[in-house]
Amino acid sequence: MTVASIPNIAASFNLSESELYQQALVSFLREKKRQVLQARLEIMARYNAVSLAGLQAMIAEGVIVEHPAWEDLILAENLTASLEELDAHLASLRKATNDRSR
Repeated sequence: MTVASIPNIAASFNLSESELYQQALVSFLREKKRQVLQARLEIMARYNAVSLAGLQAMIAEGVIVEHPAWEDLILAENLTASLEELDAHLASLRKATNDRSR
């Protein structure tokens, strides 16, 4: 697809190019969020943990073996931080959309 077709795509959906880009960005961020949630869920399911605190407690109490659980916990914490960042971006886009529609 060439950049020149973007105006045609926007027009075919009765959107401005800006609206098309905004909707595309929201879709992209939501897909990234879905992927991050899935990755975190897979880690939590691996240890039958319902929360990061629960996983950390299981490691500390020796219920599960430290290695590779600690690495997985760190990864899950990083994924949680990524989710917060994605949520902030999505909230910012919602706010911008609401501000423009007023």
